[in-house]
Order: sequence, then C-alpha cells, then structure tokens
Amino acid sequence: MNVSERPDRIVAGSGIGPDTVAAITAAIACVTVVGIGLSLSIPLLSIELERRGASSTLIGLNTAVAGIASICTVPFVPRLAARIGVARLLCLALVVGAVSLAAFPILPGIALWFPLRFVFSATLGALFVLSEYWINAAAPPERRGLVMGIYATVLAAGFAVGPALLALVGTEGLAPYLTGAGLMLAGGLPIVLARGLSPAIAHGSGRSILAYLRFAPGALLAALAYGAVETGIFAILPLYGLRLGYDAQGAAGLVSLIALGNVLFQIPFGWLADRFDRRAVLLGASLGGAAGSALIPLASGSPVALGLVLFAWGGIAGTLYTVGLTTLGDRVPATDLAGANAAFVVLYNVGLMLGPPLIGGGLDLVPPHGFAWALLALFLAFSVSLVTMERAGVRS
Repeated sequence: MNVSERPDRIVAGSGIGPDTVAAITAAIACVTVVGIGLSLSIPLLSIELERRGASSTLIGLNTAVAGIASICTVPFVPRLAARIGVARLLCLALVVGAVSLAAFPILPGIALWFPLRFVFSATLGALFVLSEYWINAAAPPERRGLVMGIYATVLAAGFAVGPALLALVGTEGLAPYLTGAGLMLAGGLPIVLARGLSPAIAHGSGRSILAYLRFAPGALLAALAYGAVETGIFAILPLYGLRLGYDAQGAAGLVSLIALGNVLFQIPFGWLADRFDRRAVLLGASLGGAAGSALIPLASGSPVALGLVLFAWGGIAGTLYTVGLTTLGDRVPATDLAGANAAFVVLYNVGLMLGPPLIGGGLDLVPPHGFAWALLALFLAFSVSLVTMERAGVRS
C-alpha cells in the first residue's frame, strides 16, 4: 500500500474536515470535467461520422461500442487500481482518453473508429468508477446523501455545458476535439493536487456482480433501472413529442425540461436520503417515477401541463442513481466498495443498452402513449423488486 494513499486519511463518520472536503472536491471536479468532455464528444462523433457518409445504423453501432467497452473493462478497474493506485490510474485514464479523443479526426476511414471508440469509452468507465468510489469512500456516512446529491448536480450541469461548448467552437476541424481533450487533461489537475488523499483499494477484494447483488440488490438494481430509464427518455422522448404534434425544436425542448429537473432535484433527495431510510427514499423515487409516467398521457394535451409533469418527473426519476449510489456506500463493506462501484457502472450500462429498444418498442406498439406505458412498466418492475426484497428480509 502506498503511504500517500492510506485509507485512514479519510475517516468515515468523523465529519467533513479540510482533508475530506479536498478529497471530495478533487473527485467531483475530475468527473465533472470529464462529463463536459463526454457530452461534447458524443454528438461531435455522430456528426463527424455522418459527414463521412456513415449510415444511421452504423453511427448507432459505433455509439453502442461505448456500452460494450464499459461492460467488458469496468470489472477489472478495481484490481488495476489496487496495483498502481487510484490517483495514478485516474491520471492515466485521463491522458489515454484525451489522446484517444484527439485521434478521431486524424484516423482515415471509419473502421478504425470502432477500436478507438472502445479505448476511449473504457477510459471513461474507469474515470467514473474510481471518481464515484473516491466520493463514496470520502463522504461521512451521515452526509453521504447530500454529498452524492452535490456530485450528481454538478455532473448534470457539466453535461449541459458540453453541447454549449460545441456550439461555440463548431464541429469541424481539430478545434472541438482538442477542446474536449484539453478538458479531460484539466480534470487531472485536482487529482494531482489531492493525490495524497485518494483512498486505497485492498488487493484481492474483487467479487462477481452476483456477489455484490447479494450485498446491495436494491442499490445495484437502481443503476440498471436508471440506465434504462435515462437513455430511453433521452433517445425516445423527442420522437414522442413529434408524434404529439410538436415540431423538432419543441420536441427537443421536452428533453431540456427533463434535464433541468434532473439538476434541481438531486440535492433535495440526497438530503432526504440522509434523514430517512434510504431504501424508502429509493422506493419513493421509483413510485414517483411510475406516477409521473401515468400522468404524461393525461397531460399531453396541454403544453404547460406536460412541461410541468416532465420537469417534476425527470427530477424524481433522476434521483434513482444518486440514492442508489448512496445506498451502495452504506451496504457494502469498505474493502469491497470499489468493486461494488464497478458493478454499479456495469449494470447502468446494461440498462443503457436495454432502455431505448424497450421504450421505443412501446412507442411503436401502442402509439403515441406507449412511450409512457413502457416507462411505467419499468418503474413498477423496480418498485416491486424493492418491496419483494423487503418482505423477504433482504437488506438492500
């Protein structure tokens, strides 16, 4: 174990002292800057692929490589971090990710974009796993919900900045790629400054995803549910808006309402998770998401009513990730927290791949409100799983 990465530098339950604040700030700053670069790169790469003559199907397949990369590589991140250190691996991932992003416009043809997208997405998976582990490990248990709420709020705001930067620097030439790469490298600065506060990962502490599901089934299933819901909303909601009669700009605006609610609801729900049973808050968020899904068809006839429902619904649904991550920190032993965070990210990516076809299928099967009914079914399925585990006496 490196002396600079002693876990006793961050003492759970001791309150938020200067070292704890510095550690949490460094991890949040790192992942937020990465979030800005990620939200800039996703539309940028799609636009460039279309400019090079790729079909929509091929663009979709290239984008799907991101989920595959995370699922394949994230489970190995804790073991690698245990060998070389959390701070070192974060910095290495930032450098490799920045170089990968800058290489996209240089590579000839499209075929090489697939392995490069795999490498780029693998580094992002490592960054999110280790940053979230660091935040979870540093946060005092009695304030973990608030800390996670702040993290999710800042990250959501960072995701909103990326497309704005893209509008500023444009989508042609090297400028947008170098901007994203520069942001990723900037994310390494707070890590370097706080490297002595990074937590250590015990060697040989990795478990299988099924083992972590036994530790914290509700928290990990929240990641799966949120991955499906979030991606389905962002991918299919504009199509639902078009079928309701909105123009393209109005349909895109519906997504903005979801994103705004997601930013504003994180801290209040994190605060609730610190004061009430976290599984109850998780169940409340899921039932709130189900209620919102049922209200969407009823409100669809009025733009104002629909906007209000989407704002509140998107905010409540978005807290599944935050409260789930908070619950994970409670239920999993400290020695297994890094591996559990990796399992959390893997299941989120599984949901990310399942959500759009399920919710899009609902829209096609029962137009136009099948969008809402499919989401209602997902929220109810997750709610039932939580209640079932409670009755069975399973701690989640």
